[in-house]
Amino acid sequence: MKFDNAFIPCGFAWSSPFVRWQGALADVSSMDLGVTVTNDALAQRNFDPGRLTQLVMGTTVPQEDSFYAVPWTAARIGAEGITGPHISQACATAVACVASAAASVDNDPDETVLALTTDRTSNGPLMVYPRSRSMGGSPGTENWVLDNFAADPVTGKAMVATAENVAAEAGFTREALDEVALLRYCQYEKSLADDRAFQHRYMQPVRLTDRKGRVTEIDADQGIPPTTAEGLAALKPMAGGVVTMGMQTHPADGTAGALICNEATARELSGGNGIVRLIATGFGRAAAAHMPKAPVLAAERALANAGLTYADIKLVNTHNPFAVNDLWLEKQTGFALDRTNIYGSSLVYGHPQGPTGLRSIAELIEALRLEGGGLGLFTGCAAGDTAAALVIEVFD
Repeated sequence: MKFDNAFIPCGFAWSSPFVRWQGALADVSSMDLGVTVTNDALAQRNFDPGRLTQLVMGTTVPQEDSFYAVPWTAARIGAEGITGPHISQACATAVACVASAAASVDNDPDETVLALTTDRTSNGPLMVYPRSRSMGGSPGTENWVLDNFAADPVTGKAMVATAENVAAEAGFTREALDEVALLRYCQYEKSLADDRAFQHRYMQPVRLTDRKGRVTEIDADQGIPPTTAEGLAALKPMAGGVVTMGMQTHPADGTAGALICNEATARELSGGNGIVRLIATGFGRAAAAHMPKAPVLAAERALANAGLTYADIKLVNTHNPFAVNDLWLEKQTGFALDRTNIYGSSLVYGHPQGPTGLRSIAELIEALRLEGGGLGLFTGCAAGDTAAALVIEVFD
């Protein structure tokens, strides 16, 4: 899909810190988290939510009352008169939300759309499915998070098996994958330099108020283990191959958002700080049980839709639940590993599902701003051997 008039004002893409699952956000509804952080983000940017004409919401893990996710959230952020789609596309949810919002603005320049993604992998719901013909009418059950993490129903394979399959086919060694994992950790450490100067460009703290009015603030990622070459080398593969926990992401909780509008509105809201043009999206699906290959396919489609090649792209960000993903992308495209995820990635800071891609897009925007603008690509895999990609341009 290609867009002609869809923009994000610079400074209007944000993310909460990501907290490792079963941590400080384990008992906070992702609906509440999304509302709290969004309200703070809009207030900090002096944006009147009454200007919104649509809300596109992305989640992957059901929460209490999330049947009413969009109208309920709209009312709670002060935009009572609007609605919009509620999108769930596993780890591709963020790009799907941005694509929906951008298409709306492209079709009607008067639209000003908030894309809001939020998820909690902690304490996922236990679904109970009635089965009147089973023995004694006993119901079936599904742990929404754990059961779906465990296996793709199409292949019966766990996600780690998809990484092992691609690593074996490509001949990736344990040592090469450890090197990628260490590089990604070192890149994330760059975002922490100078009192986290880079992260402060887009990160919106979480402020939680309990029943007694006490406020707890989470202003940084939590649950990231320190990574060293020696520590990576000491880990054992999880499935008998080459993939270890050190080269795999961890589930997390978090939220992220972005405002999509026409060029004139974007320039007004950015206050002279530049704008982000949304150029094109692409979706792809790899062969069964080969998920790490899918981001390359999605990126190829997005670039083709944009009329661009990798030679035009200054920076790439990826959602990379496995180091295998990024090594495969480099092998297939030649795009340098050290020009990918230059300030970190989900491999290190975790993966709350819906918000992961939007955080990476916010980081890509800020990285491009620091490099004087230019073209950037986000691409990331998703459950079911699929992926989604987005091409953007940052300029004054």
